[in-house]
Amino acid sequence: MKPNDQRAPVPRRKDDDHTREAAAERREFIEARSGARLTHVGAYSFDPAVTRGNIENFIGAAQVPIGLAGPLRIRGEHIRDEDVYVPLATAEGTLIASYNRGMRILTEAGGVTTTIVERYMQRAPVFHFDSARGARDFARWVDANLDPIRAAAEATSSVAKLSHIERYAVGPMLHLRFNFETGDAAGQNMSGKAADAACRWIADNHPGGARYTLSGAMDTDKKHSQLNVLHSRGARVVAEARLPSELLKARVGVEAEALFRARLNSFAGSVMAGSANNGMHAANALAALFIATGQDAANVAESHAAMTYVRLEEGGAAYYWSITLPALIVATFGGGTGLPTQGECLDILGCRGKGKVGRFIEICAATVLAGEVSLAGAVVAGDWVDSHERLGRNR
Repeated sequence: MKPNDQRAPVPRRKDDDHTREAAAERREFIEARSGARLTHVGAYSFDPAVTRGNIENFIGAAQVPIGLAGPLRIRGEHIRDEDVYVPLATAEGTLIASYNRGMRILTEAGGVTTTIVERYMQRAPVFHFDSARGARDFARWVDANLDPIRAAAEATSSVAKLSHIERYAVGPMLHLRFNFETGDAAGQNMSGKAADAACRWIADNHPGGARYTLSGAMDTDKKHSQLNVLHSRGARVVAEARLPSELLKARVGVEAEALFRARLNSFAGSVMAGSANNGMHAANALAALFIATGQDAANVAESHAAMTYVRLEEGGAAYYWSITLPALIVATFGGGTGLPTQGECLDILGCRGKGKVGRFIEICAATVLAGEVSLAGAVVAGDWVDSHERLGRNR
């Protein structure tokens, strides 16, 4: 597009901007300026009215291919010995095939055991004082007034519950990291609103007042941090399985001992690289699941962090394999989960609506482990590149 002396704003309708007519007007606007033809962008099946609260300046939909992998047997606390089929939205060839293979291996080995350790969402305001002693004394005051602070925060929501507050002192500042339980919602906005109310109460009631910034960056919203690895953000969940060496040999062509040796090598490489994940590719499963089910895709930045732990058992005849996700941020209610396509994918999983987030967390973790098993096997067996050549080259 050529520069224009006058700014040409995107067309908007003040009365009702989420209509087919408004979307068509915007497509015509950008087609005239870019030369693009938006035939497929404009070919969507839902009423634009359902996107109110999810998007502004709506023009259409991105149609990402969705594939189905499974069955995957999960033995968790919200899913008890059940075979699950998993929709994955991706444009990467071989991804569905690889996850499908990993799911078959895990299911034939008896399934994946999943454990949700804890789940919190944070907002982390920073309070400013004239000296370090002022910050230290303030921390003591917060401890003494935790009950009314909690009451102020929880008054903003019927769902949010303040679990605990972490404290981090830096010079004349004190960072407070509020940890909230947020029900079936991911909870970033919920936590922000609750923390804001708590800070206002603190400012009104602390002797001499209190100066603060609502986010001091220790909530690490949409970015990875070591703090998340240690203290959790979203769900901390573990998926684990025991795989017979004979099964691994039959399905991926390598025995448990070879996989274990390879893990020692890749662990050293991960440490040297300073990786946020010493496993294979958790982001692949999570991105595909997030897009299919209406999650905030940017949360993959935090959610993909993981710690793999393995060991040989039964004299090398079995391979214990676990992966821990310390910052899995997902929802089954609110946000994009209510959109039509995404809701249908949640229905496939039995995860749409309230009371289902634990089930969805377990499915996410188990799916990640399936991808780890398949890709690790492909790399060690030497058929990783060949698989992409056969299945993943869209020329």
